[in-house]
Amino acid sequence: MNNEQSAIRTTYFSIAGNIVLAVIKGLAGIFGNSYALIADAIESTTDIFSSLLVLFGLKYAKRPADENHPYGHGKIEPLITFLVVGFLITSATIIAYESIMNILTPHKTPKSWTLLVLGTIILWKEISYRVVLKKSIQTNSSSLKADAWHHRSDAITSVMAFIGISIALIFGKGYETADDWAALAASLFIFYNGYLIFRPALGEIMDEHLYDDLIDEIREVSSTVDGILGTEKCFIRKAGTKYHIDLHAQVDGSISVKEGHDLSHKLKDRLHRDIPNIGHVLIHIEPK
Repeated sequence: MNNEQSAIRTTYFSIAGNIVLAVIKGLAGIFGNSYALIADAIESTTDIFSSLLVLFGLKYAKRPADENHPYGHGKIEPLITFLVVGFLITSATIIAYESIMNILTPHKTPKSWTLLVLGTIILWKEISYRVVLKKSIQTNSSSLKADAWHHRSDAITSVMAFIGISIALIFGKGYETADDWAALAASLFIFYNGYLIFRPALGEIMDEHLYDDLIDEIREVSSTVDGILGTEKCFIRKAGTKYHIDLHAQVDGSISVKEGHDLSHKLKDRLHRDIPNIGHVLIHIEPK
């Protein structure tokens, strides 16, 4: 299974989990008198739509290069990430607004059994976060990383709801709105997570210099190719799950043009063999 197929399968996992959790949270919030759980259900609902967006982006990014897109369609991934961040910010805004309204509206203390529901949800969401984040690292997918952080923000919302409901149950009358304050605090975490997801996606779409470790690996692999005496400039652009490379390679200045041409192909083949996530490689030969 290649990176793209693995990322798509992981997204199906996210969608299925979010649908189930949104239903469970909504029902538990309504019947358990917990506005924090209802707010949590709202975020899980937005997670469903954001995961669908990620799925669309991953499938579109798989399309092969064509005449109009010689580097492929991978740049759609950071664009999808921006939309996912938009969903995060929207859900955080809705949660904050509903929390403030509920703080101003007297209501009953949440039911104690809602803590069991929340405990299960927190455990599942943390597992989901770790599974999806691991896959995002393996596949170099920025949109899948955004989806992973959706799971983490959901877990944070649930933790805050757990704390708020616990306070309301322990201290009783006068603390009924504790879970609403917890939901409000969770919305601030979600805003912050939105920024953490947005920033690297912006760097990716702007071709920002972010890949020092990969440059070191490219230089190391290049040094193992007979006839390549060194490397100079190395520029990297990320598109989807692939890295596109512009590399200046040094060769003996007395060799023929054909020999230099052959060496550049030899180097390109070695890079593709040893670093599977590399896409297009442009080698510029420099005499040394």
